[in-house]
Amino acid sequence: QVQFVESGGGLVQPGGSLRLSCVVSTSGFSFLAMGWYRQAPGRERELVAGKAIGSSTNYADSVKGRFTMSRDNAKRTVYLQMNNLKPEDTAVYYCNRLGSTWDWGQGTQVTVSS
Repeated sequence: QVQFVESGGGLVQPGGSLRLSCVVSTSGFSFLAMGWYRQAPGRERELVAGKAIGSSTNYADSVKGRFTMSRDNAKRTVYLQMNNLKPEDTAVYYCNRLGSTWDWGQGTQVTVSS
């Protein structure tokens, strides 16, 4: 069973930055299309960034120009660089396969507040 272990969240002031990491426990990681998702309190989980193999990364309109997704296949890790954070970015962030998701990891809490 593939596992996702997210880290890097925390409390940050508006305008600040965070870099999230997600380690994926599969030797087939380099063949996986990956996505970053988030779930805010009282809201459904949403996709914020996703990249299929051989395609460019797509971002939700709400984070476009502020978030950047990248990956290191040798480390089986996907990253989400988040800049100019806003209070509405507060959520638990998860990584998972893009499209048909597998079991979710524990996520990492991001709180943007002054």
